[in-house]
Amino acid sequence: MKLANTKSFFIQCKRVWQITRKPTIEEIKTTAKVSAIGIGIIGFIGFLIYLIFSIAK
Repeated sequence: MKLANTKSFFIQCKRVWQITRKPTIEEIKTTAKVSAIGIGIIGFIGFLIYLIFSIAK
């Protein structure tokens, strides 16, 4: 049973590998921008929580 599952997994991996492509520079830039915005928002929320708790003391 495990051999069949392993073989199926590698067949699926091969299928995915065959349809992948290298991202364009525009896609890389967009991903970087979205990631930076997300990190900034999470950092800002964390800062606000820290500020609220430090003022509440």
